[in-house]
Amino acid sequence: MPKRARGARLTCRSLVVAASAALMSLTLAPAGAQSAPARESRPVYSYENAIRESVWVDTRLDSDGDGRTDRVAVDIVRPREPAQQGRKIPVIMDASPYYSCCGRGNESQKKTYDANGNVVQFPLYYDNYFVPRGYAFVAVDLAGTNRSDGCVDVGGRSDVQSAKAVVDWLNGRARGYTTRTGGESARAGWTNGRTGMIGKSYDGTIANGVAATGVEGLETIVPIAAISSWYDYYFAKGAPLYDSGPEWLSGYVESPEARARCQAVQQRLVEEAPRTGDLTRLWSERDYVRNAGNVTASVFAVHGMQDLNVRGKHFGQWWDALADEGVERKVWLSQTGHVDPFDFRRAEWVATLHRWFDHYLLGHDNGIDREPMADIERAPDQWSTDRVWPPRATDTTSLRPGKGAVAGVGTLGRKPARPGATETFTDDPRLDETDWAARIDTSTAGKAGFITKPLGRDLRLSGSSKVTITATPSTAGAHLSAVLVDLGPDTIRDYASAGEGISTLAERTCWGASTPGDSPCFKNTQARTAAVDYTVFSRGWADLGNYASDATGRPLTPGRAYTITLDLHASDHVVPAGHRLALIVGGTDKDLIDPPATTPTLVLDLARTSAKLPIVGGAAAFVRATAGSTAALTPRGSPLRGVAEPRPIRPIPGGSNR
Repeated sequence: MPKRARGARLTCRSLVVAASAALMSLTLAPAGAQSAPARESRPVYSYENAIRESVWVDTRLDSDGDGRTDRVAVDIVRPREPAQQGRKIPVIMDASPYYSCCGRGNESQKKTYDANGNVVQFPLYYDNYFVPRGYAFVAVDLAGTNRSDGCVDVGGRSDVQSAKAVVDWLNGRARGYTTRTGGESARAGWTNGRTGMIGKSYDGTIANGVAATGVEGLETIVPIAAISSWYDYYFAKGAPLYDSGPEWLSGYVESPEARARCQAVQQRLVEEAPRTGDLTRLWSERDYVRNAGNVTASVFAVHGMQDLNVRGKHFGQWWDALADEGVERKVWLSQTGHVDPFDFRRAEWVATLHRWFDHYLLGHDNGIDREPMADIERAPDQWSTDRVWPPRATDTTSLRPGKGAVAGVGTLGRKPARPGATETFTDDPRLDETDWAARIDTSTAGKAGFITKPLGRDLRLSGSSKVTITATPSTAGAHLSAVLVDLGPDTIRDYASAGEGISTLAERTCWGASTPGDSPCFKNTQARTAAVDYTVFSRGWADLGNYASDATGRPLTPGRAYTITLDLHASDHVVPAGHRLALIVGGTDKDLIDPPATTPTLVLDLARTSAKLPIVGGAAAFVRATAGSTAALTPRGSPLRGVAEPRPIRPIPGGSNR
């Protein structure tokens, strides 16, 4: 469909949903309810007496090569009353590989079953809260996990088809069975097929992947800290982010029996995902961004701007692609790391999610589609909104590094450096971004820093940045890092702590109805904060050997200059008046990328190096912010305080390590 026609259809989509509100209200209202269109679903149905059942849906794939198409386990809980009255209801779905191996949520809940194999506990609160309000909740075990056939292929066709087939089954287009191996059919006559997918990390990633197929019946997705391209989970322009590939994750989440029968799939994950960082067909299959044009579902995305597991690039590139396609969308951006909004803004999150599903699945005209697009956490528990995001006044602005009075401590402004100006650093794999930033005003061998004068007024950056670097290496291999730093005192969420910006308390609050085996009560949390002298708020990495191609790396010739552009993670950050903005260029960012085989010295050509930053107000705003004269709010010379250094993260998106 041409983009203009498709955009027009999506613009009308909310009107179509709203026009059906009165009919949906009557369809889902309990007996005796008034016939006026509803604006909010109410908990009028029994959770204790809800129907709990399991179905195995045929994916029409044979990923484990056993001669039978794979069936995935689908555990369902739905209110009994609508079915008794012949009323059809919508579905909220969370498709996950973690229901038995690792658990979901802050308390690592798993599915539990009784002696007969009937599901007793559904993790999280979605079932407790939404089933009494007229929704079914569906928890899908991805192929190769828990009670499903097949193999985990880490975001590939089998993973995505595991959930897509269930959407098809809910809409009468796929086969379901009452048992894993039997022939008795199971049909979803109780649903109208309208489905919303939700989930954090791997689960939200699958929601992205299913939406990118354009499957009919998927009305909305809520991806939380989700991957948009699996290559970018493991590599950054050729630079490896972990010391293992997708085969390790596959083996980690698979059921024991799947692990035994899926060795061929795991071997393909090794062979087709080389640790060279080359962009192979395996990675192309797992790139959902390239298929954003297929998305017809609305998207409510949530991401922590300090998420060092599923890093901010995933949200940024997905958001930009959806914007280009005119997809209806909303976003929350927090100061946390890899944390669910239920654990950093609980009451507001549940209320907002409730209204979102009511609108897109029940058709209630509650106005959520006309509210500000973005909620941004400015300080711990302090939020602002934007009508659109990034704000319309945002403009890409080029800033240039300049030579300073001290080696490695340069300037950052609009004026290009003179030809021939250079800075030199040596990759030190023992150092990370906190080491660099703490000594930003000091000449150190492991980094080159470039700093504005103290700002005379606030400066806001909103969106994704790029840094183009021209460097001459001393060895045949080199990795590069670039980070943006706000230099000034602040109190921020301590994203480097074990809770990644939250502390878990002993007290609980309850969100929905309960049964003896499934409680809706969860431990409260509060912001965990740190007083700092600087904040690293955006990062990017690359293997300099990928200078000629994002897809393929090449050996470098020592002494030759190469130019490469690093993609920095999406963020929204205000550098306050009195603070300074810094760009730091270094080598290995310890525990965030793996080091190269050598320890090169790199000479930066400052005249051919620049940063393109999304500044609200553009170049004029930057000029105004740097025109005033003010004293810096952080001392120069002594090491600055920041959060703890990055810690090693196992490549488990959203598993038991958060």
